[in-house]
Amino acid sequence: MIKAFDGKQPRISESAYICQTAYIIGDVQIGEQSGIWPGVVIRGDFASIKIGRRTIIEDNCVVHCGTPMEIGDNVIVGHSVVLHGKKIGNNTLIGNNATILDNSEIGEYCVIGAGCLVSQGMKIPDRSFVVGVPGKIQGEVKSAVMKRLESGNRSYLAFFEKYRKAGI
Repeated sequence: MIKAFDGKQPRISESAYICQTAYIIGDVQIGEQSGIWPGVVIRGDFASIKIGRRTIIEDNCVVHCGTPMEIGDNVIVGHSVVLHGKKIGNNTLIGNNATILDNSEIGEYCVIGAGCLVSQGMKIPDRSFVVGVPGKIQGEVKSAVMKRLESGNRSYLAFFEKYRKAGI
């Protein structure tokens, strides 16, 4: 369901895939070739949410914020993530069931482990590998992983067409 809220209509690129069971309201912008999967809720009711190009938000995620949020290009947000952060840099992976709290900022080429809790206001530098509750930087993302992050979303593009043809 895609709905205007408080006079603001979501702006979604024609090349983006939006599953019919996703719920998107208000001041939301979704870039080219991005994918929003089943059960995702994106609420641009309190503040704007900008999602970049080729970004994938997987099943059952909640994206909501009290201040403007920007999710970069080539980002993968894993299944059941709760995302309240301020900024997610390009080419970043947020692992399944992670929670990203208000006003946190995650740099480019980061990997946030499954189940991680990124604390309110935390600032994570580029190329950081973060795990735990609360999340702690455990190391630097290596070049081989960075290359995978740059191309990881390409496999989704074929699925977009399959889902569209199936009417899903």
